Amino acid sequence: MTVRLLLIRHARVDFDSRNFKRTGRGRQWDPPLGEEGTEQAQRLAARLSMMEVPAAVFVSPFLRCRQTLQPYLEGLGKDAPVTNVVEDLGEVFIGRWEGMSFEDILAGDDELARRFREQEAMFSLAPGGESGTELRSRVVPAVEKALASAVSGTVLVVTHGGVINAYLGHVMHIPHDMFFLPDNASINTVDAEGDHRSMRFLNDARHLTDPGVFLPPASAVRRD
Repeated sequence: MTVRLLLIRHARVDFDSRNFKRTGRGRQWDPPLGEEGTEQAQRLAARLSMMEVPAAVFVSPFLRCRQTLQPYLEGLGKDAPVTNVVEDLGEVFIGRWEGMSFEDILAGDDELARRFREQEAMFSLAPGGESGTELRSRVVPAVEKALASAVSGTVLVVTHGGVINAYLGHVMHIPHDMFFLPDNASINTVDAEGDHRSMRFLNDARHLTDPGVFLPPASAVRRD
């Protein structure tokens, strides 16, 4: 039977935040959602509420992912499935770059600026950071374990752009560490049947660009 995997990137964060958390990889930036991200999470919830209730839900332990998922779970109420917080779904560790803006990272380093402009992966160059191989070695088994928790239906995973790249790169046989930039609150869909994995949709953010499509029909709106 087919299991549908929804890999969702967290909504937009508060970039002024100085919140950090300690993980097994080191001290990592852990910002909350910003105002725009909070609205994105609401629009994502409206989209998901029009789909089947997932058989299983998994989330990164970082605050931005848990806050992205929260409006949807609140809307489900008592029907919400148990949420599994998985450490290995956490974002790639970028060592001394944690919490730094791209502008600060690139300042005065012409080679890094060139790589940024020419769409080359940078995170593996971070001093003390995680390599692309290390990232895939923890992400792929974590996502596969999530898929194995359901025999049919949908598995929902809320995580990070680096994690999504790592897993989809594995599925699509793309060797690059970062081959696309998932939009905040976007949905990336994979169909899994046995050991076979196939891409269904990449970077779907229509609930953000066309939110009216995902409103309940007028006949479903209660009028007292």
